[in-house]
Formats: sequence, structure tokens, C-alpha cells
Amino acid sequence: MRLRSWKARRSWKTRSKRTLIAAALTTTIVAGTAGWAVGNEQQPLTGPPPGTQAWRADHTWGVRLPDPATASPARVAAFFDSLSEAQQHSLVTRHPSVVGNLDGAPTVLRFEANSLSLKAERARERARVSDPSLTLQDHERARSLVTRYEQLLGPDRQILAFDPRGRGQVAAVYGDLASAKHVSVVVPGSDIDLSTFDRSNDEYGTPAGMARSLHAAAGDDTAVVAWVGYTTPVGLGPDAATGRLAEAGAPRLARFVQGLTASGTPRPSVFCHSYGSVVCGLAAPQLTASDLVVLGSPGMRADSVADLHTSARVWAAKDDSDWIGDVPNVELFGLGHGEDPADPGFGARRVPAERAEGHTGYFAPGTDSLKAFASIAETTAHGTPDNGTALAAPDADARPIGERP
Repeated sequence: MRLRSWKARRSWKTRSKRTLIAAALTTTIVAGTAGWAVGNEQQPLTGPPPGTQAWRADHTWGVRLPDPATASPARVAAFFDSLSEAQQHSLVTRHPSVVGNLDGAPTVLRFEANSLSLKAERARERARVSDPSLTLQDHERARSLVTRYEQLLGPDRQILAFDPRGRGQVAAVYGDLASAKHVSVVVPGSDIDLSTFDRSNDEYGTPAGMARSLHAAAGDDTAVVAWVGYTTPVGLGPDAATGRLAEAGAPRLARFVQGLTASGTPRPSVFCHSYGSVVCGLAAPQLTASDLVVLGSPGMRADSVADLHTSARVWAAKDDSDWIGDVPNVELFGLGHGEDPADPGFGARRVPAERAEGHTGYFAPGTDSLKAFASIAETTAHGTPDNGTALAAPDADARPIGERP
């Protein structure tokens, strides 16, 4: 009996030690899409969009405009439906920064409003370029922002959200959102903001690159939104290993997706990369999505699909060459993000990823993962893609998408 008790204590100490080591490793390993620099603590951008104070004070028509901080996307959609076309455009002109970020507002009005906001920010930064009271560093940053805003104002751009505050946030649409039979949303991981959401040196590791690739693979009936609507971690550090930024981003993601459906789009498939899957896991109960797809995930702050409390189908992809596989799947003292969604015990449907390479290769053309993603994105309400490809049954035996028993 004494020997058994000693062995039990030793086993407990060993498990505890391993858990603590895993948690320590998590703080040094967990990152998002590409950064390996020491992380800097970020302050999340929260609250309603810029210009809300002026919006609230606007009583031009003798009615109270829906409060961006409290009105539901459904309430916002109903309000805009009650307006004439002239009244809608009047609000765009008077309050572009609010309308451009107001979930539930008609998408065409948001495109128009964000174009106005981008032009105003471009003009402001152009003035800063030659402002003698600013430093050379300020001038350089202003020039960089002018270039960035000019790119976002390109003729092929459809900007569904734009907020220049902090590191900047943006949502861009690829495809025709108004006529699309299917909609997808891409949620990125670390090191992504206004300046990096479409960088060319890591195309398929950016939300814009992922969205473009998915749209090309899924076809014109599908529109894809690259959403950078939360403050992401930068490099390595506590931000990447904790849920603090994800907790701030989750309600923003849920509200954004609710806004899409309130304005008339189909329930979207939501694709969550790396730390973005932590955001999606926390948002899942309020996420009006048809499918929730995580790739290169460090965990979703849940022990199983059931713990996500979602009606969406849940999918997971992880290739063997992805360094995220070295991240300990623990959650202890607020560090780490829990179970691996790609583990069969989690209960997610498996997406094949044998041809993907590394942490940012899941959307690369020619990969089995991209083919599967496109099939999920094209899925109808009855569970069959428009192209007739069969989807996997619920993951009782971890069969991948498209594989027959």
C-alpha cells in the first residue's frame, strides 16, 4: 500500500511537471502566421467605430439613429430598410466612418462609405508628409500610409470595413457579395493588420491571399471576405499564448458575421487560421456560420466540438510539416489554448492536408486542403456542394472530406 501511494505521488508530480513545462513552452512557441520576433503586448481595439459621437448627436430627421455600440445587426438592417435611397446616401456622406463599419448596414453602402473614409485618411496623411512640425519618422510613416490607402482605393477593391486607429483594421471582399450563393470569411492569426493583410512575401499566409485563393478555387458563386477586425498578437510573447486578444476579438467577429446575414447574405463558412482559431472558438456560440474550419490551430479554448456550443459543422486541418504541431496543447493559468482540434478525440471533421507545406501553406493552389476548403465553401444548406462532391459524415471515424468508407 505504501509503495502504491509513493508511485501515485510520483506519477502526479511527473504529470504536473510536464504540464508546467508545456505551459512554459507555450509562452515561447505559440505565434500566428509568420512572426518569430519577441512579441510586444498589444492593446486591443474595442468599442464602436470612429465618428460614433457625431452619429449619436445627429437628429436631422427627428429620430434617433441606431447606436453602433448596442443596436443589434438585425436592428441596424431594419433601420436602413426603412429609409429612402436618398436618406441612406445622406448618412453615408455625413457619417462615412460609422456606416462603413456598421454591421447590418447594406454592403453596397459600406463599400461607398469606406471609399470616402479612405480618401479622407489619404488626404490627411498627404498633409503630414510635408508637415515641418513632424519628425522624419512621422513623414516616412505618412508616406507609407498614403501608399497603403491608394492601394485600398484601387478600382478592383471592395472594402467592407476600415478603421485607421491603432495598427489599423480592414475587411475586403473577393467576388460579388450581392449575388453570391455562398459566402466565406477568413480570420487570420498573429502579425496581421492594415499594413500586412495582403503582403506579397507570404501570400498564402495573409487573409487577402487566402481569400483570393479560396475564391479562385470555389468559383464565382462564392464570395470570400478577408476579415482583419481584431487586434492580433505581434510575434512571440504572452499575447500569442493567452486568450486576452481573442476575448476582445470574438464579439467583434460574431457581430460582423451576424451583420452579413442580417444584410441578406447566406450563412457563411468561417475559416480560422492559427491564433484566429482561438478567436473563432470563443466566438462560436454567437457565430451564425454554416461551417467552422480551423487550420494550423494551437487550440480553440475548448476540449471538444461539443464545448464550442455551435450548430455549425466543425472541421480541422493540420499538416505534418506545420510547426504548430510542436505547440503543447494545454491550458493552464491562462496560458495555452487547450486541445488540438485536429486530434480525432476533439470530434471535428478532418480536412486532408498532406500536400500543404508549413504553417501558411493550406491555401496554396494544388493542395488537397484548398480543394477541400473550396468544397466546404460551396456546400449548400443540404450538405452537398454545388459541384456534387460528397462531404464527409460527422467525424465518428475521422474520415477526411470526400473520402468514402
